[in-house]
Amino acid sequence: MAVQSEQEAVPAGIPWRDPKRYLWLMGLIVPSFPFLSWGLVELTGLRLFWWTGIGILYVLFPIIDQLTGKDSANPPESALAWLERDRYYRWCIFLYLPVQYAGLAVGCWLIADGGLSTLDKVGLALTLGGVAGIGINTAHELGHKKESVERWLSKVALAQTFYGHFFIEHNRGHHVRVATPEDPASARFGESFWRFLPRTVVGSLVSAWRLEKARLARSGKSPWTLRNDILNAWVMSLVLFGALTAAFGPGVLPYLALQAVFGFCLLEVVNYIEHYGLLRRRAGSGRYERCAPRHSWNSDNVASNVFLYHLQRHSDHHANPTRRYQALRHFEDAPELPTGYAGMILLAYVPPLWRRVMDHRVLAHYDGDVTRANIQPSKRPAVLARYGAAA
Repeated sequence: MAVQSEQEAVPAGIPWRDPKRYLWLMGLIVPSFPFLSWGLVELTGLRLFWWTGIGILYVLFPIIDQLTGKDSANPPESALAWLERDRYYRWCIFLYLPVQYAGLAVGCWLIADGGLSTLDKVGLALTLGGVAGIGINTAHELGHKKESVERWLSKVALAQTFYGHFFIEHNRGHHVRVATPEDPASARFGESFWRFLPRTVVGSLVSAWRLEKARLARSGKSPWTLRNDILNAWVMSLVLFGALTAAFGPGVLPYLALQAVFGFCLLEVVNYIEHYGLLRRRAGSGRYERCAPRHSWNSDNVASNVFLYHLQRHSDHHANPTRRYQALRHFEDAPELPTGYAGMILLAYVPPLWRRVMDHRVLAHYDGDVTRANIQPSKRPAVLARYGAAA
């Protein structure tokens, strides 16, 4: 791949250089987790390293986030069009996929023929699941684009987790209903992650099917066709899992299922973080107000943003869904998380810690008026009683 120098990439008259231009290549560290695990086991003899992906995701990344700090700088308006056109940034995303699937194939080979114990296999499967879960973020970036090849590659990225319906629900469901009680992917104030998880997994699947069924019905077609983008995405997963089973034996299937579940749960814990407690108001017409920066939690922690392709600049993403990751901007009026997603995921797993850290931030965002938040219906009486707000 030919990489432009910064001097060549920036057109004349724009006195600006992208300080993260080459940092985006660090995103390829994530799909390299299985190779890193294998190498460390071979180098040290310590089988604990089959769990390398878990250690990096839950220990190393939160620490790096704190050490590297934040970057709230935005590209100037004059550079946005150039950033959008520069194909270098697309290749940083495209390259994730071959490394992701090479790692999956190697991981299945090691599970089948590498002499691993059951515990080793579980650790390696979770390492593969971490790659797959962050791969859904790659699919997220590609799936919002207008070019057909990028939208097709989005489905390819989703095949490892068997979560192809995300392609439909996220673009046509979540982005329409975000920060409303009707959105299964928007967490409510007082709702724990463990209650949110089944609601969002089931709700997103049901919503995606309804959306795609309605789209096909407008053309007079049955949903039971490969033109159904949910079904053809699931076929990709069936082909992938079938090919891996044929190549490495049925013994890999339980671990393929484990990595897929862990991968999509990693996506859903990020969904939980991104809109917790935030609510769009209804206008006099009954329609919800336009989605604005204040309806998404943001983080400018450099490390997480580099590894997640600016996913944490979530407000600009919802305001401009087709805008490419390198051009996403920080907004001063967007609510800010206390740390990056890596650290927030750990808090989300422990509801008392999550509430201690986040509930007062939701209240502060709404100037102490909890009735302006998106409240879990079953908790509403207790929330209103606790915070002394009138309905």
